[in-house]
Amino acid sequence: MIPDQHHPAGKFDDEHYPAYTTGRAADMLGTTQNFLRSLDEAGLIQPQRSTGGHRRYSRHQLRIAARVRHLVDQGTAIDAACRIITLEDQLHEAQRHNTHPQPAG
Repeated sequence: MIPDQHHPAGKFDDEHYPAYTTGRAADMLGTTQNFLRSLDEAGLIQPQRSTGGHRRYSRHQLRIAARVRHLVDQGTAIDAACRIITLEDQLHEAQRHNTHPQPAG
């Protein structure tokens, strides 16, 4: 079943729906709100903004933040961790593209 994004219940299945406030996201990740803000400042994740200007994070963005946190917890500097995650994602996308190339034309 494909979720209907125009129906409120469909948003629960959308991993890109910005459902989490900075505070809630930080609690879920076991980190600080400043950590999440630093990922925004580094350009790794760009949370949507509510009408009041507050950051709102999706489950997809929280998975990325959790990957960075894991690296940081192992002693990697946050800027290096962001770069590693970016490179890993680019490599994964290139591998996916090579495995399933788009038809020409």
